[in-house]
Amino acid sequence: MASLVKTPPISLNIIDQFVFWLSRHWILVFSLVLGLYVLVPFLAPAFMAWGLTVPGKVIYFIYSFLCHQLPERSYFLFGPKISYSIPEIEAAWQPSNNILILRQFTGNAQMGWKVAWSDRMVSMYTSLWLFGILWGVTKKKIKPLPWWGLVLFLLPMAIDGSTHFFSDLAGLGQGFRNSNTWLATLTNQSFPSTFYVGDALGSFNAWMRIITGILFGIGIVWFGFPYLNEAFVNLVEEVEYKYKYRAWYIKENERLATMSSAGVPQYDRPDMILQHEQEGKNAGRH
Repeated sequence: MASLVKTPPISLNIIDQFVFWLSRHWILVFSLVLGLYVLVPFLAPAFMAWGLTVPGKVIYFIYSFLCHQLPERSYFLFGPKISYSIPEIEAAWQPSNNILILRQFTGNAQMGWKVAWSDRMVSMYTSLWLFGILWGVTKKKIKPLPWWGLVLFLLPMAIDGSTHFFSDLAGLGQGFRNSNTWLATLTNQSFPSTFYVGDALGSFNAWMRIITGILFGIGIVWFGFPYLNEAFVNLVEEVEYKYKYRAWYIKENERLATMSSAGVPQYDRPDMILQHEQEGKNAGRH
């Protein structure tokens, strides 16, 4: 089907122009919007480190509605370490395993400043962003993921997130996912103790959040983007059909006007023939 963007029969209105533009550039729009969404949380620690505390706190506040922002499960920038344990955070903040209190700790000059959302969110949305761009480049070479494939990609995160939730009911740093004794038993303690305990980068828990977040991004893009692309294609086809019909209608009216000016009897005109046929049908009913 020829695109009206190249050779439109009549002028497109603003909305339809936007539809055509978005249909060709929706991957770019997605990449820019989601890229901004992914990168802004990293500006919070940068602003805090530069002494721009107001914009930094604004970012923390906005993203606090999107993430738990627990510091032991967040990355820290501009400090000696990229992650800290609950005891280290309590020593710098205040002794408490209350989520509402711990999440308020954003860092300090000695420890650095935390990214405005957790390591899981970083992994989820960064992978969604990057794999979205990759799909846009290679979409014609990739077959859509079936629904059961999406389930397989999301299931690890569902298991990891739900077990963390139930573990945290015993108190932060005290549940079975903090010690991971079950994993140490299964692996015969083949890894260092730091791998089993806590949420610091390099631990089992941290690795699970990173890996399941990446799988989440791949699954959502692989399954959902083909449907989005198809929806945009269908939308463009509807607009093209509307304008082609309108162009035909205008051309036909011009042809009928030419026939009329040339003295062609009214009843020989296609529109009048249809009108006479309809009047005949109506008369037959009476």
